[in-house]
Amino acid sequence: MKITDVKTWAVATPPPHKGGAYWIFVKLTTNNGISGYGEVYGVPFGPDVVCKMIENVFERHVVGESPFNIEKMWRIIYSAGFVQRPDVSTSGVLSGIEMACWDIVGKALNQPVYNLMGGMVHKRLRSYTYLYPDVAELTAENFHGDTDQAPKRLQHYMDMGFTAVGFDPVMPMGSFDPRQLSLEALDGAEKLMESLREVAGSKCDLMIKTHGQLTTSSAIRLARRLERFDPLWFEEPVPPCNPKEMARVASSTTIPISGGERLVSRFEISKVLEAQAIQILQPALGRVGGILEGKKIAAMAEAHYAQFAPHLYAGPMEAAANIQLSATLPNFLILESIDNFDGFFNDLLTVPIQWEDGYVIVPNRPGLGFELNEALADANPFTGEDPFPPMAESPIY
Repeated sequence: MKITDVKTWAVATPPPHKGGAYWIFVKLTTNNGISGYGEVYGVPFGPDVVCKMIENVFERHVVGESPFNIEKMWRIIYSAGFVQRPDVSTSGVLSGIEMACWDIVGKALNQPVYNLMGGMVHKRLRSYTYLYPDVAELTAENFHGDTDQAPKRLQHYMDMGFTAVGFDPVMPMGSFDPRQLSLEALDGAEKLMESLREVAGSKCDLMIKTHGQLTTSSAIRLARRLERFDPLWFEEPVPPCNPKEMARVASSTTIPISGGERLVSRFEISKVLEAQAIQILQPALGRVGGILEGKKIAAMAEAHYAQFAPHLYAGPMEAAANIQLSATLPNFLILESIDNFDGFFNDLLTVPIQWEDGYVIVPNRPGLGFELNEALADANPFTGEDPFPPMAESPIY
């Protein structure tokens, strides 16, 4: 069995663009007609360029290869051009191709991917969602600072069955971060957390989902304010490139530090584990290097008593990969979801993700367990040129 063909999509999402303005999918097909799907996340170029990058890597390193040779292809693509180091663009492309190969292998063997990676540990996976507003015109920046509207929305998600919800109390994200928060911003974050904890009680975990906006000293000041509300984690409190500084935050608070969505491969993530900077790893399988790389990272995390909570701000094929991998992990903590995967997210799948009372039910179908609705993908092309998400291009005070 050899891989013979590739197809790519940049699919536009409808407003309010939960999970991103677009999602990039890849489909590989073999000479005996088996197809597999993957998803590429976080490559910082326009989607049309990213699709051409996928096709270029396919032509140079994938066509004619057996889909079973995942480790071999991974090393060749990772090393191409005398790079052989973590690179966000190469790894994003590699991740989508790798997922598609696992999908093919599972279908060829008539087994779900989790059975090829040690078997099922979890039949269902606890999930959480970002705290999305119910009004499309509201941004996370003004909504997450609203101590009236945000708690009402939290109650909505709890009524749906969620037992965990995340939010960023110090938006926006900026190109000139990290920054020092003002006293006013610290007060606002504390008041928001207090209003949410009043609603959540002990029935719902709250996650501080910051995005590396803070200096080390500012992150420590914020943690001191929010620690009494017992959040499940403090995500990426400082930018991800200095594990020692993140470790300083970790050592100054009882709140577990989470992160990893912007890191690439076990080689980068090993450094944050060695520095004791992160207790909950959140790699994005569409960026970090794919499913097998995620398994290796989870094993390293297990040796450090760290837990695994895969990131998702992407589409349904990365979600499918997250589900397959998470089902195999003894140190799995929680799965990120986009609401409960309703609407356009599940419409892009021929069979929807099953979500019940705060949990995802792990499918028993072969491969990734889900097929892309190609007709809907074809009907919703993304025609813009800007990478997502946008970053503020002026200093934030």
